[in-house]
Amino acid sequence: MENVHLAVEEDDLYSGYNDYNPTFDSEELENDVGFQQAVRTSHGRRPPMTAKFPGTAIGGRPLVSSFGSRIPMASSMGRPMTGAVQDGAARPMTAVRAAGYSSSLMRGSTFDPLGQSKGPAPPLEAKNEDTAEEKLKILEKKVNDLIEESCMAQSIGALQLALEKAKEAGRKERALIRQREASGNTEHINLDLTYSVLLNLANQYANNEMYPEALNSYHVIVKNKMFTNAGRLKVNMANIYFKQKNYPKAIKFYRMALDQISNNHKELRIKIMQNIGVVFVRLGQYSDAITSFEHIMAESPNIKTGFNLILCYYAIGDRERMKKAFQKLISVPLGIDDEDKYIPASDDPSSNMVIEAIKNDKLHQMERDLKVLAEKYIMTAAKLIAPAIETSFASGFDWCVDMVKCSQYVELANDLEINKAITYLRQKDFNQAVETLKTFEKKDSRVKSAAATNLSFLYFLEKDYDQADRYADLAMNADRYNPAALINKGNTVFVKKDYEKAAEFYKEALRNDSSCTEALYNLGLSYKIMNRLEEGLDCFLKLHSILRNSAEVMYQLAHLYEQLGDPQQAIEWLMQVIGVTPTDPHVLAKLGKLHDDEGDKSQAFQYYSESFRYFPSNIDVIEWLGAYYIETQFCEKAIQYFERATLIQPNFVKWQLIVASCYRRSGNYQKALETYKEIHRRFPENVECLRFLVRLSTDMGLKEVQEYATKLKKAEKMKEIREQRVKSGRENSARGRREGSTGSAGEYSGHSSSSSKGERLSAKMRSLPGSNEPYEASNPKELDASYVDPLGPQMDRPKTGAKKPADDDDFADEDLGDDLLPE
Repeated sequence: MENVHLAVEEDDLYSGYNDYNPTFDSEELENDVGFQQAVRTSHGRRPPMTAKFPGTAIGGRPLVSSFGSRIPMASSMGRPMTGAVQDGAARPMTAVRAAGYSSSLMRGSTFDPLGQSKGPAPPLEAKNEDTAEEKLKILEKKVNDLIEESCMAQSIGALQLALEKAKEAGRKERALIRQREASGNTEHINLDLTYSVLLNLANQYANNEMYPEALNSYHVIVKNKMFTNAGRLKVNMANIYFKQKNYPKAIKFYRMALDQISNNHKELRIKIMQNIGVVFVRLGQYSDAITSFEHIMAESPNIKTGFNLILCYYAIGDRERMKKAFQKLISVPLGIDDEDKYIPASDDPSSNMVIEAIKNDKLHQMERDLKVLAEKYIMTAAKLIAPAIETSFASGFDWCVDMVKCSQYVELANDLEINKAITYLRQKDFNQAVETLKTFEKKDSRVKSAAATNLSFLYFLEKDYDQADRYADLAMNADRYNPAALINKGNTVFVKKDYEKAAEFYKEALRNDSSCTEALYNLGLSYKIMNRLEEGLDCFLKLHSILRNSAEVMYQLAHLYEQLGDPQQAIEWLMQVIGVTPTDPHVLAKLGKLHDDEGDKSQAFQYYSESFRYFPSNIDVIEWLGAYYIETQFCEKAIQYFERATLIQPNFVKWQLIVASCYRRSGNYQKALETYKEIHRRFPENVECLRFLVRLSTDMGLKEVQEYATKLKKAEKMKEIREQRVKSGRENSARGRREGSTGSAGEYSGHSSSSSKGERLSAKMRSLPGSNEPYEASNPKELDASYVDPLGPQMDRPKTGAKKPADDDDFADEDLGDDLLPE
């Protein structure tokens, strides 16, 4: 209290503030002599006052010292001074310091309440990064950044980079701990950071399928008692054991995790129990799996568990429990809103905008996906248990349909009926399938259209195009926007060769569903047949962008490029086809043909050989390979190909003659002679075979030479007679037609008609082969009339197709004719 100074009661420090000074009365300025004098003289035009040392026009301003002493100075206007000494007592300063006023007015100071005259604030003091604590904080921040970079890399699929970042974070975190221990600051070790580093490293090991390393990292976390709630990571360890197919250990760790998770986390416990049930299914322990699934269906039923429960009952063959499980499955609440919620119910634009915004948001998409998944499981379960729950498939399916009709999935009943018809198709019971589908003709338009589409497809496969067209029209009338119905209609028009109209139906199907690949494919085929190759190419290129690995689409592109005269592009597309179906013999043969057309025999031989390896019965491939070996003078290798051609076409004498010629050209005359004899036995009137028999018998000095020469002359004469008969028959027929066309109707008689008809018939009969003659000999393109030995000594002569004329007794070898070369 000794420092407290009390004011004297007689001194009123605040007196005089309410006294009115008439000097400040603006209404009396006109009567103020001093003011008027200042206005009339230069006394009032002086420069404005500044806060300088007293001595200006304001008379005496009080001198203020830091001690608060004031020396009052009179104003020229007689204005009383604030804070002046009154009656010898100093008045204390009022609370104006906070507004920037000061009682210590010094020389040269200005009124600066915001302190702007002091200049900008000094810069912040820089942190000293050389201290140990700052270095540790920087290192800790680097570890956090590496963990974040690892997670980001894993989110974009860069698994290797994510693992490298996780390892680097682990190294830096260990260095951080060592530095803290060295500085004796162990109480500031960040356990959360250590936990994050180890967990991220374990996850990245698991993502990269490095399961032993991941398990080691998880063990480090689980065994450390300082990490709270680390026991639930045993779920991750169990998942790894499941991927390694170590099912007993997976169950052990799932159960350990289940024991360490409290009942408050109900959803997590349900998921772990669901995993335990799945592992029991993999082990074949269906009773244990059923126990887990039944518990889940009692506590928190869901679609997947209900479906798994049905599978387990199906595996043990329990009919009644299958039915009960199916009823539980269709009664599982999905927890999604009705679709009517997204239909505008009023004309309020704001509410309609909200409905439009939420119609396709992620929540609604999730609801739709959940509903589609539920319908898929119900359909699959019905198709699975239908043959097992009743004595027949049909009655079982009917029971499932009745159950579904009484549930929240009423619209699935019709789809189940259609699936019943499709199941009949898979069982090859077409009549039952058709009968089932015909029951939908009187139902609502959507189901009616689907059933009619399937019926049209069935009749189209049976080549009953009229019925297919009828049901395609029925499907279109029920639902004009059904692309499958439009495609079926286009197909029925396509088989009638009305390609323009078929293309229009395919285009309409594409307008209704731009992703309809069947319509796009058929449209491309239509353009291709109409020789609108560029438009067909556009269709198949669009289709290829949708179906990247479709061999059919790529083959069509190759064929179109071949027709457009671009063999290199055709080869490129066929190579892509081979990449998808490397064992397709027809594609390999097509590649061989294109390379042969380009003059690349070696590549052509490679692809033809591959084609022959996968399909050794293609006669064109066999012919090309045999001709290639003959051309390269490896007749022994050509024999095996032509012998295979003989097996495929035993009545085609051409292959047997080539085999005999190969034996003869390779120097095996005895085998050649035996082959010619066998050919003569089967085709006794073949002139070429007899010619070579005569020649070989002569060269080998055999006694049968005269016999073969006699047969040769006889065969040549018979052949000449046949040719004359055929020629005369054709001339008589032509003459009869000319006479009939020039004769009058009155001269025409039944006798002449029957006579002309008889002549034509006899000419036709004469042109047919005899009873002993093979069928090939009567063909106008018969080989025995034009065949020459393809094995001659002059193999390097150009293949012009011209053959050296030879008499009956001239058996000189000839070149390889062009007719043996592949196209």
